[in-house]
Amino acid sequence: MKTIPLSYLIFDACDDGEGTGTWEAMASVRAADLPAVWAEAQAVLAVAERRAPGPRGPLDDGGAWDADVQQHTDGDWTTVTLTLTGPWAWGEALIEDCCGR
Repeated sequence: MKTIPLSYLIFDACDDGEGTGTWEAMASVRAADLPAVWAEAQAVLAVAERRAPGPRGPLDDGGAWDADVQQHTDGDWTTVTLTLTGPWAWGEALIEDCCGR
């Protein structure tokens, strides 16, 4: 799989100890860089969709994985947060394969 060149998003992982992980990336940028951040987030989400370990949705509702993208603007800065949740092995392989971490 080709690595997605990420210039803004850097993922941090958290394992719940029961086989589920959460990978979160955040970028705070000015308006001129916002399209590039969204492009990175969409590229990662596209890879996650292709490599999905099952149906997407809240894990408590039977989903195998889920993703959330949030945007918050404060003055001249906009923060985009991308959060992926799912099986630990899937998420670690996804981040390694698509982002070269």
